[in-house]
Amino acid sequence: MTIAADRPTTTADSPPGPGSGSGRGRRNLLELRPVAAVARSRAYPGVLQWAAIAVFVVIVYQLLVGPQRAHDNLGTALTWVLWWPVIPIVFVLVGRFWCAVCPFGKLSDLVQRLVGVHRPVPGLLRRYGIWIIDAQFIAITWADHVWGIVGSPWGTGILLLLLTTAVVASGAFFQRRTFCRYLCFLGGLSGNYARTGMLALRANQDVCATCTARAVCYNGGEKAPACPLFEFPRTMDSAANCNLCANCIKNCPNDALTLTWQPPTKELWFIRRPVLEHSFLATAIMGIVFIQNITMLGIWTNALDLLERSTGVTSYPVIFTAAFTVAIAVPTLLLALSSRIASPRTGEGTWRTFARYGYALIPLDVAGHIAHNLFHLLAEGKAVVSTAVVAVGGTASPGSPALAPTGTIQVLQYLVLALGVAGSACTAWRIARARQGDTGPTRWAALAPHLTVIAVLFAVNVVLFALPMTHRM
Repeated sequence: MTIAADRPTTTADSPPGPGSGSGRGRRNLLELRPVAAVARSRAYPGVLQWAAIAVFVVIVYQLLVGPQRAHDNLGTALTWVLWWPVIPIVFVLVGRFWCAVCPFGKLSDLVQRLVGVHRPVPGLLRRYGIWIIDAQFIAITWADHVWGIVGSPWGTGILLLLLTTAVVASGAFFQRRTFCRYLCFLGGLSGNYARTGMLALRANQDVCATCTARAVCYNGGEKAPACPLFEFPRTMDSAANCNLCANCIKNCPNDALTLTWQPPTKELWFIRRPVLEHSFLATAIMGIVFIQNITMLGIWTNALDLLERSTGVTSYPVIFTAAFTVAIAVPTLLLALSSRIASPRTGEGTWRTFARYGYALIPLDVAGHIAHNLFHLLAEGKAVVSTAVVAVGGTASPGSPALAPTGTIQVLQYLVLALGVAGSACTAWRIARARQGDTGPTRWAALAPHLTVIAVLFAVNVVLFALPMTHRM
């Protein structure tokens, strides 16, 4: 396939900001010999992928044939107590690096090599893939609460097998990692979260302008395959679809790639082509964090009792579906309202303003996700060790599974939330400054409604995290 077949358009609706350059002025980590050696090694990321596959096999085996009580199952502990809390932290530190070592990606590569027909990505997926990802993320969260996927080792195992089946089917029919780019719910989440990341892979535009290598960085060459996520380094200005697999680094004959550190959230400040689906996912994640917290509080049980007495409705799926819908709708409607108020000053319509400023919610999303799962990691973390001991025939030590006292966990949660709201407020201010320039009154008129929404969502998080939560394991 040539580069013209799938390269995304690069037409912008506003000039690129300072965050969209090639990393000039910052230390190129590829100038460090150990970093360059790893990036250009044929063993990277393959060694890490095979290690991840080995762990994945152990997890699935434990989920399906191990103890069916979540508290005793190693697969549940590794998936929901360790991996799920840690993964958003990885996105902030190093972007979509997880996607480079994910066992699903390696499985897709193997299927393509053996039986793949390498068909182009269907136009339907290119146009609506993000909406499909959004719907998947919402559906899986809903299914977890209705059918108890997280609390059921067998349920988690079936979910992983269903995802594996989808990866195999996608790899058999379509080219590259179509599943990872257009269908994976975690890929959509990581794409949003990676925009807050501190690691940026970029191309030197001056060098690329004179390149005669026929876009080997995108199309692949003798040293490495094509970019798995259909990203053209020369036009890439975001980490959203870069998994740091280093294929482009290996293939580039001109050493035109740079790998640099950047301030967290910087990529959110200068989004040239805001996408409504990304911003909707940001508001949906905010609502999901709310409902995840609420259902782990004592007030949730009290609310269920009150509803049963006052309405006679006893169906948990019906009650949860209603609460889930409200939780997702509230942040979405708040952002829509602030966008409607600000749109006369932004010079854009309501939904275009919604799309642009929705990115400002992502830092608070990440913070809410990390804060919520810090409870599971620190209040239940010893379960990873105890279930591993039991899995190899040992006896688990009695006692609390907590790694830290409740007070310490709560302080850390508030610290993470404070960083998140600071990142969201800074991002909203940077977006307004980039769009409205230095005209103070106009900028503040566009910014104030969105800062108000950020403050409201932050306050709701603070209240929810102040209440005692129940354990999952």
